[in-house]
Amino acid sequence: MRTRDQDACPGALQLHQAADGPLVRVRLPGGMVTAAQLATLAQASRQFGSGRLELTARGNVQIRAITDPARVADLLGSAGLLPSATHERVRNIVASPLSGRVGGRVDVRRWVGELDTAIQAEAALTSLPGRFWFSIDDGRGDVSGLGADAGLHQLDDGIALLLAGRDTGVRVAADEAVGALVGVAKRFVETRGNAWRICELADPNLLVPGGRVGDRLPRVAAPPVGWISQDDGRIALSAVAPLGIVPSRTADYLAAIDAPLVITPWRSVLVCDLDDAVADAALRVLAPLGLVFDENSPWLSISACVGSPGCAYSAADVRADAAAFAAQTADPQHRRHFVGCERACGSPPVGEVLVATGDGYRTLRARP
Repeated sequence: MRTRDQDACPGALQLHQAADGPLVRVRLPGGMVTAAQLATLAQASRQFGSGRLELTARGNVQIRAITDPARVADLLGSAGLLPSATHERVRNIVASPLSGRVGGRVDVRRWVGELDTAIQAEAALTSLPGRFWFSIDDGRGDVSGLGADAGLHQLDDGIALLLAGRDTGVRVAADEAVGALVGVAKRFVETRGNAWRICELADPNLLVPGGRVGDRLPRVAAPPVGWISQDDGRIALSAVAPLGIVPSRTADYLAAIDAPLVITPWRSVLVCDLDDAVADAALRVLAPLGLVFDENSPWLSISACVGSPGCAYSAADVRADAAAFAAQTADPQHRRHFVGCERACGSPPVGEVLVATGDGYRTLRARP
């Protein structure tokens, strides 16, 4: 159980005072972002931040070292990235990134939009902690295992309601799905005490009348990478951003393609709905900029927290150490996450977690 009452989770208006300066986190429900919005994020970072975008494990974007928070907020608002000043930190929605384009039992993009609207319309949800998040899985099983607080998972015989990545046994109809998630969130606000996540509750079953939390759904460790043929014959390009970092210049090139974009929970970017010629040209431009399209790259299995100098708690520059490790390893099947302290920020649900000691690294969590 958390003992701190104040929720310091950053947003676009409530910034986190990191060691390298104020940090903005911009919520992107379902990871969906337009080319114009990505260009605005790149502009904000270039003019008023570190010059880099950081992709998060919930499909959001962070900008570090902010010098003018008010100007950044104005830019985000003008791009439609700040639709609610009161609810902007609680619009945490992860959805199957390829839904409606490749496979899946249902296109969940409509539910993402409906849930985002419903969250903003519910005054009580301004009290949700910034760490509380929702997942919507189209049945392929890619995001349900990530352990979101409340989720939907499309099955052949209905839609499963999940708590903390576990099936509750409750099935909801399509027109009740968004309302079921909002109901769980409202009951959590009413009963949470000092808990910030559903997994911290003594009895999560109280949030779902008639349900009982069961087995956890399987976890997916890595995204699809490279050239992906969509069901409609068009192409999606999936690129991993090493350590989740996208320089503003690279973001400008992504935006210049002028196609729908999706930021995934695996810190990768989908560029969607391309014809073959545009996809081929984009691949030739983006790969030399450092985005990874090779499914055998070690970058698919290596991640890190921000480390020093960005975090005052860190015992090492873990990003530099992770990059050095990536340069000498060829084992993309062994997932490793490097962290600077035992808080282990950003740890993925699977794989080994290595914590800096000031004299190398030790295993904080063994490989599951």
